[in-house]
Amino acid sequence: MDYYSLSDSAIEAEIGARLKALRLRRNLTQQTLADAAGLSVTAIKGIESGRGRLATLIAVLRELAALDQLEHFIPAITVSPLQLARRKGVRRQRATGSRGKPDDTNAW
Repeated sequence: MDYYSLSDSAIEAEIGARLKALRLRRNLTQQTLADAAGLSVTAIKGIESGRGRLATLIAVLRELAALDQLEHFIPAITVSPLQLARRKGVRRQRATGSRGKPDDTNAW
C-alpha cells in the first residue's frame, strides 16, 4: 500500500480497520477488549474508526498480543559501525540546528 498517496484521515481509517480485523480474528467483542485493556468501549470504537490516542493504541495492541508489530511500524534506527567509529563511541544526544549561514537546500 502506498501510504504517501493517502490522506492522514485515510491512513487513520486504515489503521483502525486493521485493528478491528485483528480483534475479530481473535473473536473478541469490543466490550471484552475494552475490559481486558482497561479502556472504555468508546475508546475501542474510536480507535477502530481511526480516532484515538497513542496510549489507547498501545493498550489495544498489548491485549491483542500485537505489540511486536510496532517494530515494523517504525523500526529502530541503528548506527553503522563506521558512523560509530567516526564519533568515537559518543552517542548523539540531539540534532544540530543550522549554524551560521542558512543552507540553501532547506530554503522555503
